[in-house]
Amino acid sequence: MDRSSRKIEVGGVTIGGGAPVSVQSMTNTKTSDIRETAAQVNRLAELGCDIVRVAVPDAAAADAIGKIKEMVGVPIVADIHFDHKLALRAAEAGADKLRINPGNIGGADNVRAVASICRKKGIPIRVGVNGGSLEKGVLEKYGGPSPEALFESALEHVRLLNAFDFDDICVSVKSSSVKTTIAAYRLLGEQTDYPLHLGVTEAGTEYAGLIKSSIGVGALLADGIGDTIRVSLTAPPESEATAGVAILKALGLRKGFELISCPTCGRCGVDLIPIAREVENRLAALNLDATVAVMGCGVNGPSEASRADYGISGGVGEGLLFKKGVIQKKVPVNSLVDELFIMIESEEGIL
Repeated sequence: MDRSSRKIEVGGVTIGGGAPVSVQSMTNTKTSDIRETAAQVNRLAELGCDIVRVAVPDAAAADAIGKIKEMVGVPIVADIHFDHKLALRAAEAGADKLRINPGNIGGADNVRAVASICRKKGIPIRVGVNGGSLEKGVLEKYGGPSPEALFESALEHVRLLNAFDFDDICVSVKSSSVKTTIAAYRLLGEQTDYPLHLGVTEAGTEYAGLIKSSIGVGALLADGIGDTIRVSLTAPPESEATAGVAILKALGLRKGFELISCPTCGRCGVDLIPIAREVENRLAALNLDATVAVMGCGVNGPSEASRADYGISGGVGEGLLFKKGVIQKKVPVNSLVDELFIMIESEEGIL
């Protein structure tokens, strides 16, 4: 699907309208703890996070947003549930975006008040629909949290905001089911042009959640659906940021290094796993837009990794250093990684 979406501005970050897909995460600190929250936001930004959401369960959290923004360099999204007064307070404090369900913050007057202040201040709203919190009527109509139920709920929330002359909107329809998530977003992608925030909600622990998120988010992005993403993990938020960036890199949607390495077999003449990990860790410290290969033997060496900008392959006692599939020299195995980075830093002009 070649989907074209309208755009919104979140702080200094554009979502939709052909802008690069942005990565989001959410702090797990008490938002009212300004220093700790700001420190985590800055760590997430260093890892490639473009936008960070904070929980706003009370007035102290809403009031903290302004001071947090003074200490960070990325937009801050206020996550609001049930209490429209917290949404108003967060907007006054300087939130760059609100995440709400218009249907659960009270009646029409409450929705009108939130839409009004966001319109005046130029604050977009993400209509965030989750499979676990759908309205009773929608669940009864569809017999459960189906893709169609998520889609209909999202559009009803959008219409609530539209009724009060507000259309600066991003939409999400998340489920803990990968298949439901994909199907719901495809419905939105086909029938609306709002920018879409992708994610598989409650995906699980770091390993299982990353697999589910990679499938769900990756499949949609590969189809041209999605403008911003969050990888939701039962893990530190820093892991979410790293995973989100990795998904974008894998799809060619964000620049940076790509490491390719063989799975090893009985032909492997070196202990490749720690070598690959060391190369990956050292690459993470460089601002490098290149493909680097770590291969276990001559069979999977320069030929199969010929598309790599730089690479090494192991052997018995010595290995090969290569560039674009062309062997540069043989070096002792214990010098392979160091020689690889000498070559990379020389070629890339890294001091």
